[in-house]
Amino acid sequence: MAQPSKDRPHLTAMNLKWVTACVMSLQATLSLAADMPPVTHSDFPQDDIEQVLLGRDLFFDPLLSGNRNISCASCHHGVLGSADAVALSVGEGGRGLGKRRRGTSDAPAERHIPRNAPAIFNLGANDFTTLFHDGRVALDPDAAFGIRMPEGNALERPAKSLLSAQALLPILSHEEMAGTDGENDIATAVSAGQIRGADGAWAKIAARVEAVPEYRARFTALTQSAEPLHISEIGNAIGTFLAFEFHADESPFDAYLRGEANALTAPQARGMALFYGKATCSSCHAGRFQTDNSFHAIGIPQIGPGKDHETLADHGRSAITGDKKDEYCFRSPSLRNVALTAPYGHSGAYASLEAVVRHHLAPRESLMAFDPGTVPLPALAGYGAVTPQMPSPAELERIKAAITLDIPPLGESEVSDIISFLHALTDPSSIGGKLGAPASVPSGLPVDSILD
Repeated sequence: MAQPSKDRPHLTAMNLKWVTACVMSLQATLSLAADMPPVTHSDFPQDDIEQVLLGRDLFFDPLLSGNRNISCASCHHGVLGSADAVALSVGEGGRGLGKRRRGTSDAPAERHIPRNAPAIFNLGANDFTTLFHDGRVALDPDAAFGIRMPEGNALERPAKSLLSAQALLPILSHEEMAGTDGENDIATAVSAGQIRGADGAWAKIAARVEAVPEYRARFTALTQSAEPLHISEIGNAIGTFLAFEFHADESPFDAYLRGEANALTAPQARGMALFYGKATCSSCHAGRFQTDNSFHAIGIPQIGPGKDHETLADHGRSAITGDKKDEYCFRSPSLRNVALTAPYGHSGAYASLEAVVRHHLAPRESLMAFDPGTVPLPALAGYGAVTPQMPSPAELERIKAAITLDIPPLGESEVSDIISFLHALTDPSSIGGKLGAPASVPSGLPVDSILD
């Protein structure tokens, strides 16, 4: 019979010390989360319901697109998690919504949109200081009206919010909404670099909207002015709608921040402790909205055309700053309602929360082993799906070399707990959006249906 070890009391004491340290660490981490102030309505702009409703109609109206065939909602629909549920969208020339969207045989799309359509949940909150995967719209006291825009697209008048400013850009993109040079006057103006001013693309879009009597009457009532409609007023209406429609602060995590100690399940609480502690997720996904508003190179596989269509490359933030250290860096997205917004990454490479979490744990290995055949993209001409292209081996090595992500190893149960916590960020009341799509829009153009 084995004799008790003389060392066992010492080992037991060490174990107890270790357990005590872990408990204290867990309590400290939970305290860190609990010390965050809850999200309240004061964190969002004041709602003007008439402007919200006007913005909803504009958001769903194809009138804003060059060929009058696609709306903002085509790629950012409430029933699709404020995005479109595919890795890379079919923009101008497409038909249908979500995974049913495709190019048509009579009007095929030229290429997929280079980046995944980002989710919009809570982007109207005051905490957000930068938008788009590369941050090309951001608060900047030195920029016109305090908001930095891409070169040549500086604001002509004040924007109500970042969301209002960013709404003015997709309508200028040939692939997204404007159409091809020569197809319509807006696309032609964009190709010529004529964006601002009386003959610019923005003015042409505003004139279209003003020519619809119902829109003109509603803007007059809202602004108390009969002056010619300006694109900034259209952007302000859309931005106000987006802030209202995708406001999500009734999740279990929000209940926990408000002091409801039992709002989280045991796995969710453990996952939160890991998220804000050992797993270091909050070093990038910080605070109440799980974003530091900054940019990081984490090696998400590049699929599709990228921003450099010739080489299938996407250099991310560096294309905006010109700084080499920003190569392959992309904005840390907010994780609110993240369980609703698959697929994930700037290219939409990962279809599930588990897949993208596991990529974070071993980004270099995940990048180099990635199989593009796991990401079917909607066809550009007719029904069906296509396999996305990948960049050259040399480009993959450059993406790999830029990775700065370094997360401590996690066990299977810890991965499961983190995913449980991510589900605790879902606000059930925001699913589908607060208002949803209108039955019709003032232009009389058809509104996209999920059934098409």
